[in-house]
Amino acid sequence: MNKTIRRLLTIAVIVLFLLLSIAAFTIFFDEAVLVRKGTIYGIKSRQKLVALTFDDGPSPIWTPQILDALRQAGIKATFFMLGEHVKKYPEVARRVVAEGHEIGNHSYSHHVLLYYKTEELEKEIMDTENIIRQVTGVSPKYFRPPKAWLTTAEKKKIKDMGYRVVLWSLNSKDWVNFDSRHILRYISRNIQPGDILLFHDSGGVFTAEGGSRKETVETIPLLADRLRKMGYRFVTISELINGGEDN
Repeated sequence: MNKTIRRLLTIAVIVLFLLLSIAAFTIFFDEAVLVRKGTIYGIKSRQKLVALTFDDGPSPIWTPQILDALRQAGIKATFFMLGEHVKKYPEVARRVVAEGHEIGNHSYSHHVLLYYKTEELEKEIMDTENIIRQVTGVSPKYFRPPKAWLTTAEKKKIKDMGYRVVLWSLNSKDWVNFDSRHILRYISRNIQPGDILLFHDSGGVFTAEGGSRKETVETIPLLADRLRKMGYRFVTISELINGGEDN
């Protein structure tokens, strides 16, 4: 084997290792813990309150199933919606509001906003706000950035726009398609009063739409039953903030 082939093989092994490391980091580590400063990611509460949130919707396939499960469980949740999905599936967005759930802003196109110019960031947020208001009549007041990543300057800009940035304290990682029993076990073992739980009602591993939320749908009744037995009450983000103590 000549030096060129050995060098190419070495490079290939290094690249494969890096890709596997990135995949493992993404699956098993919650990057949101690195950017929590200046955001709401949970509330200190004397009451056993928990907020269930869903990102990336609405989806014409999974959001209705999640809404059915939430209704049967008697839970109100907060949905952080993408502007382009609200535009494509307005009837689903309207149903979310009609059934008493809260809507948040999740950007228009689900691009990571970390390197956006100020005017680009503002456009992503305002375009989403406008389409949500046109479709549902609701003006969202909470913003959740795709993948959690924001700079300090971006957080300040978003605050100046009248929004509060909301992340999460427990990540279900349901986009990985973990089994519902695994998700239930993880959350019930780590839950604390005032936690914000992250789930998704759309989105694949590499896309903002597609993927299966079957395990998410199946988790809802299991989680509702388990946490209620533990004394928890499900609330929206607004209710959580109003019922808790600021960090």
